[in-house]
Amino acid sequence: MDRFAYVGCRTTKERGARGRGIQVFKIHDSGKWTRRRTVGDLVNPSYLCMDRTEHFLYTIHGDFSEITSFSMDRETGELTRLNTVSTGGTNPVHLSVDASNRWVFVANLQTGTVAVIPRMEDGTLGERKHLYTIPGVKTGDVSHPHQVAQDETGAYLIVSCQGRKAGFGQVVVFRIHWETGELEKTCTVRSREIAEPRHFVMCPGNRFGYGVNEKDYSVTCYEFDAAQGLLTLKQILPTLPDTYTGDGWASGIVMDPLGEYVVVSNRKHDSLTSFRIDPETGMLTFADCVKTGGQQPRFITVSTGDNRILAANELSDTLVEFELDRRSGKLMPVGDVIHTESPVCVIFTRPS
Repeated sequence: MDRFAYVGCRTTKERGARGRGIQVFKIHDSGKWTRRRTVGDLVNPSYLCMDRTEHFLYTIHGDFSEITSFSMDRETGELTRLNTVSTGGTNPVHLSVDASNRWVFVANLQTGTVAVIPRMEDGTLGERKHLYTIPGVKTGDVSHPHQVAQDETGAYLIVSCQGRKAGFGQVVVFRIHWETGELEKTCTVRSREIAEPRHFVMCPGNRFGYGVNEKDYSVTCYEFDAAQGLLTLKQILPTLPDTYTGDGWASGIVMDPLGEYVVVSNRKHDSLTSFRIDPETGMLTFADCVKTGGQQPRFITVSTGDNRILAANELSDTLVEFELDRRSGKLMPVGDVIHTESPVCVIFTRPS
């Protein structure tokens, strides 16, 4: 069945961007993408998510301090702007909607906070309810949270923090109280000194989690105790081939739907790396590394409906899809290259 893809594109000259807002594509049964419309007059819609019913879409405005809500027309893909509220911090970089569909979590990278924003039944956003600071080394320092992911049950919020110069590289886990939106910290796991944890995914079954670390271009395997909300470090592997001697800058991480492989994107090297997951131990084994056919794949995702891995090449203005071979873990580019300006996030509706 036909479905829609929404592409968030950076727009500001400070980012050297060429984007014009959110691009809406229709994906046909044949796999062909057709651009349907541009939702303009938006500043850096750099990360998008939908509510649990897929009737509303939310975007943060990267480098600024706001989040905007839209209603979605499932027949046409049309977005209608509802309202905009403050995130309570600077440079929001990631957001997610909780399992009860009542709260939106936002990571404010620059000011080191996690915001909890009420989501109303009509899709609009209320004024911020809670703001949690992830402290740094000294009083007043912060640890720069980069993602607000959730475990498979939606009971826990998993916050990857880069740390940078004045903070701690770490992954912090919070128990989510759905009635009040309050967050209760259950554990903190520090990273290597220069690692800078960026994004995190949980394996189906909730036993194992995987984090990508930006500055030392590595991937970390964790074991997860879902009863207590505790992560335990198990393994760290490089995301780049041992024959590559240049710099790396790891970025995105996704889990294939069957929980058999983890795939990571690498900027500078401009590649995707796949790892096979041992179903018993959760440990990773290198499977493949391929070029994305473009520059700076900041974002990757699994394409809903066909389970392909999609890489967004921010600096070369392309989206490229890859097929993941179930037996070998090899990645093969498939389909047409999709052209759009400064893409940094893609989300899909489920087939209707």
